Amino acid sequence: MKLVFLYHPVDNIKESLTYYRDTLGFEEAWREGEHTVALHIPNSEVRLLIEDDEKELGAGGVFLVESVDQFFNEKKEVLEFVKEPIDIPPGRYAIYKDNSGIAIRIIDFSKE
Repeated sequence: MKLVFLYHPVDNIKESLTYYRDTLGFEEAWREGEHTVALHIPNSEVRLLIEDDEKELGAGGVFLVESVDQFFNEKKEVLEFVKEPIDIPPGRYAIYKDNSGIAIRIIDFSKE
């Protein structure tokens, strides 16, 4: 597993983009529609991912795995998955909770 994104759910994507870009100097890396924007964090390979979704799960890391489906199949009996694998533009995505109830997001880039 490799940390690729810090996920921050936001109330207003436009206001948050202005804040991170104009106040903190982060540069936009890419966006998906009108609800998801990835930003370059200065001096880091990790990107900040702001999105107006999944607010109830809170902020946290998004970790790259070789295969979300394989990870899910190997761990579904021992981890509490709150979102089973789904398709997203670059690949597959799922969410489980750690032993403290913190959301851990996993992603693969199988469609790139």
